[in-house]
Amino acid sequence: MRTFDRTVCTLLTGAMLCLGAIGAWAAPAKYTSPQDALDQGIGAFNGGYYEIAVDALEQAAQSHMFLAPYYLARIYADNNGSRTDHAKAYELYLKIAEEHTDVDPDDDRRAPYVAKAMTRIAGYLLTGLPEANLKANPKIAMEYLREAAQFFRDEDAQFELAKLYLHGDVIESDVPYARHWLSVLSQKGHPGAQAYLADMLWRGKYMKADPVRALALISVAVSSAPTYERLWIEDIYQNIYCGAPNGVRRQATGLVADWRTRYGRKPDMRDDIGLGLLNIQPTRACGNGEMVVFDMEAQEQLSADQPATAVVQPPATTGTVSASTPPAVPAALPAAVTPPGSGATFMGASAGGMLEAGAKSVDAHDVGASASVSGTATAR
Repeated sequence: MRTFDRTVCTLLTGAMLCLGAIGAWAAPAKYTSPQDALDQGIGAFNGGYYEIAVDALEQAAQSHMFLAPYYLARIYADNNGSRTDHAKAYELYLKIAEEHTDVDPDDDRRAPYVAKAMTRIAGYLLTGLPEANLKANPKIAMEYLREAAQFFRDEDAQFELAKLYLHGDVIESDVPYARHWLSVLSQKGHPGAQAYLADMLWRGKYMKADPVRALALISVAVSSAPTYERLWIEDIYQNIYCGAPNGVRRQATGLVADWRTRYGRKPDMRDDIGLGLLNIQPTRACGNGEMVVFDMEAQEQLSADQPATAVVQPPATTGTVSASTPPAVPAALPAAVTPPGSGATFMGASAGGMLEAGAKSVDAHDVGASASVSGTATAR
């Protein structure tokens, strides 16, 4: 059995954060019930109306509505909002995590929110939070991330773990393990992991450079990215698109449609700024003045519909991509997520490639998950 000792609350921030019971429901006339207050609060949150949301969610929290403190924490953690208060956010996330760590990750609908709370707690622990008198504690942060990533199988926690293992800033670097998780998450459609992996493929960092797959993958990521993640993902897209020769762009375009079907997601269109679902995507340009095209498929079709003025030879015979021209690109990728050591490939990685170059199995780091949070937690 997995246990997660609630005494970590005292270890991290003292008795201040171990909140007592919340008072009984005393709703104003505008809320007909605790559920109504919660519904109105979440609706206002989704519209970016934080002042309205806080009032409704606080009323719902008084009646122990589970989602109320979670959405309050998200409001307080938003650096772009008018109610930013990271100390309050940390306090609420910690309370959620400590009171619900025994929920079943498969059958309890609260589990995803508990995992998100743990991931946010880990973020605060990695950097520290002076306003809450919280000192940085990477060791405990890693235990929260492992709990969220391995027990609750939270994708954002897995992504954060992959980045930490890749860079080795607060833990010992394990590049094969990090590449494995970035690959697995990319196959599942995680836009952040796809963008990160595309940047690695483009730069040839931690793996062999592959410009075609880099551009195809970042195209999938940018089309699936939620609004609050688009800026940095678009930055990577712009860098790759502007640096890619025309031959690489043509080859990548042939992959994008299939990869969007297999590895794309419907983007999260939640409006955080209260302006409605407007198209606020900036116009981007390369250093040479060329406009950045985010939908290469549409651009390719537009070009194909125009009368041809010259014979265009295939990239393989023109030499326009020269030595950087990658080998022929397969039309599809394996649909199944494959662990290291299986001999399967992903994004052109063959045996001994991206997934297999000394990659350890996930169990290699599960040993660390069995260590306790300050000696108090074990994993099953």
